[in-house]
Amino acid sequence: MKEVTVQELKSMIDSNVDFQLIDVREPYEHENANVGGELIPLSTIVDEYSRISNDIPVIIYCRSGARSAAAVRELESRYGFSNIHNLKGGILAWSKEIDPTLQIS
Repeated sequence: MKEVTVQELKSMIDSNVDFQLIDVREPYEHENANVGGELIPLSTIVDEYSRISNDIPVIIYCRSGARSAAAVRELESRYGFSNIHNLKGGILAWSKEIDPTLQIS
């Protein structure tokens, strides 16, 4: 599975790289704290696959990286996406390494 680190994501954001960022957590988690991107909960991502770009890099994140990894595997196997990456460590890693002011509950 392709992964990006939080440092790589931060660099992509700072460099204005064209990519899509998707949060697969639940709405209440997204409202509590997020790093941007669109909310497509894991429970709906298979049905919402048409919202996912296939011509630019896509980075999927969750709290720790487990749900986003499941989403990446499912989308790759079911729909043949080859441009999807898991955010290693999820939003917890982002909070720890990039933005310690982000409160994750």
